[in-house]
Amino acid sequence: MQILDFDSQVFLAPMAGITDRPFRALTASLGGGNIVSEMVAVNALERKNLKTARIADVRDEPYPVVVQLVGGDPALFAEAARMAVDLGAHSLDINMGCPVKKIVNNNSGAALMRDPLLAAKIIEATVAAVPLKVSVKFRKGWDHEHINAVSFARMCEDAGAAYITVHGRTRSDFYSGTADWDIIAEVKSTVKIPVVANGDVTDVFSARRILEYTGADGLMIGRAALGAPWLIGQTDAYLKSGKLPEAFLPAKIKAVLLRHIDGLCDYYGERTALQLSRKYVCWYCKGLHDAKRFREQYTKINDLEAALAAVNAYFDGLPERPAEDDEK
Repeated sequence: MQILDFDSQVFLAPMAGITDRPFRALTASLGGGNIVSEMVAVNALERKNLKTARIADVRDEPYPVVVQLVGGDPALFAEAARMAVDLGAHSLDINMGCPVKKIVNNNSGAALMRDPLLAAKIIEATVAAVPLKVSVKFRKGWDHEHINAVSFARMCEDAGAAYITVHGRTRSDFYSGTADWDIIAEVKSTVKIPVVANGDVTDVFSARRILEYTGADGLMIGRAALGAPWLIGQTDAYLKSGKLPEAFLPAKIKAVLLRHIDGLCDYYGERTALQLSRKYVCWYCKGLHDAKRFREQYTKINDLEAALAAVNAYFDGLPERPAEDDEK
């Protein structure tokens, strides 16, 4: 099924500090799926903040990138949207679901679910400013006493959103508990624009289930892709062919991790890459034998050459078919 001008039903979720250029490039190289950027603050982009402009600049990436914008001012959204077009965005997504305190305190992200009138003005201003498709990502509601995903979805449609992504948790849930797929199904039955389902998609089987259960047009994978960037491509292939993906055994995991670290080095430089690689190494070895010891060892390494040697030694010493570790 094609959603607008996307070839895949599967979306990589925008994750701050995660879906940077190295992660996007690696994910795209491992199969199909739609690639989404980290969230880009509209006020910083409008001020031409160099770090923010670099995050938003996707001009030389050889695959379409959905650039996600976050903020609370319609005029700044319009200007930032125009800048994102110049920086190579394939389409735009408006973040109205981020639960992080510093975002909601700026009347951005999930805070906009408490102000649908302002949210509508932001969508309308962005849609009017650019020729690109504009989508909106939001949650079930602010908290369990204020669940408004259905009415919010109608507002997004009326304001001109091309499609919407619904995370089946409230802002107060953050990422805990179980995602409510029923609310996503209710949204899907209410609006005419495409709906992307988000929440608790952890493998190819839950990906198919969320589509069948909600009737959604697509799905978004976030935390499950940490340490498993191949999951996006595997899910895309499974939904298209029905063929189960091959398991990623230690040798393949090591190869992807080393490519990831290499990409971090190219983009950030070796010193920053080593610091950033610590969180990724923890994710890549999750569930593998003796993972806790290796994580503790790796996070103390302060030399890139030694870090790469440690990765090789650890993965080369693993059994071909790893058994799950007690602590993941």
